[in-house]
Amino acid sequence: MEFLPDISKWIQILLRWGHVFFAILWVGTSFTFNYLDNKLPKNLKEKNIEAEGILQHSGYYYKLTRYHGAPTEVPKNVIIWKYTSYLTFLSGIALLILIYYVNADILMVDKRVNENISPFLAITISVLSIIVSWLIYDFICKSKLINYKIIFPTALLIIGTLISFGLTKIYGSRFAFLQSGIILGSIMTMNVFFVIAPNGKKIALAASKKENFDLNLSLRAKVRSVHNNIITLLVLFIMLSGHASFVSTNKYNWIILFILAIIFGTIQYYVNNKNKKENN
Repeated sequence: MEFLPDISKWIQILLRWGHVFFAILWVGTSFTFNYLDNKLPKNLKEKNIEAEGILQHSGYYYKLTRYHGAPTEVPKNVIIWKYTSYLTFLSGIALLILIYYVNADILMVDKRVNENISPFLAITISVLSIIVSWLIYDFICKSKLINYKIIFPTALLIIGTLISFGLTKIYGSRFAFLQSGIILGSIMTMNVFFVIAPNGKKIALAASKKENFDLNLSLRAKVRSVHNNIITLLVLFIMLSGHASFVSTNKYNWIILFILAIIFGTIQYYVNNKNKKENN
């Protein structure tokens, strides 16, 4: 049975490798499509085409066209980007279970923070915090608050900060910081699973049958995609926080997280807005 610890280590390192690899693919496609949405020159001549342009990569030119609705002919094998998101999430959850949940009494529970919490309760709260956070976020996205450009992100920022502060009263500082990233990353995947991918599938199905579809499906999916784009930098920082323990173990790590959320969110918003202005 001496080989079992080695197998466990190999599983963990391969999962870490997979998690990073899938995340690179997901973030890459997400940033590329959001960049193209903002950067592609508008087409003012043709009604069914919103924007089009030409890219060069490795010496080859690629013509890109974004349609207003769907093109006249839609192939059956339309690619809907979703599996990189799912694989990133599943590999992350597997790591969460193998590393943290299995060793909850050491890596999650800190008696100096909370004497009354057991490993089982710590795990339960971790799972519930992911689910409840998604339900809160999804509810706000479906409410009228989403129409207010300042109130909407401010409300989410305040709620997110309260959740991250609450986690510091339950877990050790390092896992509390990480759990905030796990919640955000999970919300990103749920955006894909519950909104972006299903809406894309409905649109592709309607287009293949040459039926009209509700353009709000596209708008809702794009809004969630932009949300994912905005919080990606913050999630990446949190996921790498193990290499910067002076941040994650800081007594006021929730305040640091609040400040980083503003900084990274502002950077990404500025980049997107700058590309739109240059395009216009």
